[in-house]
Amino acid sequence: MTEKPAHSRTRRRGSAAPSPSGDLFDSVFASPIEDIDRQLAGHPSLPWADFLLNPRRLRGSDFLMRWRQGVWSERQIVECIQRTKRYVAIPYGPSSTAPEGDPRAHELYFERLEKAGRAGIKRPDLLVVPRADGAEAERILAEAGGAPELPFLDESDAGLRRLLRLSVLAVECENSLWCAKEMPSYREPLRPMRRLHGNPGLPKNAILPTIILKHEDLHRLISWQREHGVPIHIWHVFYDMAFGISLDRAREVISSGLIEGTSQMFQAPGGGTGEKTIYKIYHHYGYELGQMTTEPTLVADSIKDRVGHILPYVRFEGGGLDLSPEALRVLSSLDDSRNPS
Repeated sequence: MTEKPAHSRTRRRGSAAPSPSGDLFDSVFASPIEDIDRQLAGHPSLPWADFLLNPRRLRGSDFLMRWRQGVWSERQIVECIQRTKRYVAIPYGPSSTAPEGDPRAHELYFERLEKAGRAGIKRPDLLVVPRADGAEAERILAEAGGAPELPFLDESDAGLRRLLRLSVLAVECENSLWCAKEMPSYREPLRPMRRLHGNPGLPKNAILPTIILKHEDLHRLISWQREHGVPIHIWHVFYDMAFGISLDRAREVISSGLIEGTSQMFQAPGGGTGEKTIYKIYHHYGYELGQMTTEPTLVADSIKDRVGHILPYVRFEGGGLDLSPEALRVLSSLDDSRNPS
């Protein structure tokens, strides 16, 4: 779910801009147009760029790379949580539990969600549960029929209510195809900006890591957090490190004018476009989530559709994200707040 200067872009497998038709599959795969233009920039016209898939039209490898990038980054978060030995991460949002490796199965999964009336539901991607409660969480998942069935259950479901009571944190996952430490304005001090009415910031064209939050998701996530009492944090993974920010802090910097909204055009695999407002929150306002202690590799891959067309793309593989001491303190604090005793 790549990034653009100062408007660091991301992809969110579960909540990109919907296509004009409102199709959930297109919504999940939608990508910023500027990223699509850039990813194959400088290359000659490619004969496979308009292959018919599924029967959806995936216009080039951009969408497949973005999908696999999202799978990789979310897995990094799950694995780094598991390595703490204190917590476990559970897929919760529809994009987190969707089938992997088969675009057709992915499409059918989201069609099933639409038919079940769940297309407009916004949930965080992951839940973080203390390891001591891991066995109970596994029993709840088994009763539900496995993690892929969670998005089809309403939060009034008794099992989901139990799972939410166990959770210390809900995570909204984002990612970017950038090396954060090599971005020119990484850690550059903020200074008064006229466009921000004197509030601290950086020029619009500054290139720095930011944490992405979509305007259309902001109020839905606030409502979810208020209703279920589980704090939400946004965790944004880059190629070499990751940053986090609480939803409450993100809301604060937006409402106070420290961060302004930016309009961005998105394109869906089917070709539809839509304009959405996103907030690109300076990493200064968040916390360092972790560092990549093992660098991921880029691996060539491809898929073949039902009529034999082959579409090549590149995916991330490997790597190892370790939580920072600051992130562990955040988790411990949330755990203590949940169990004051």
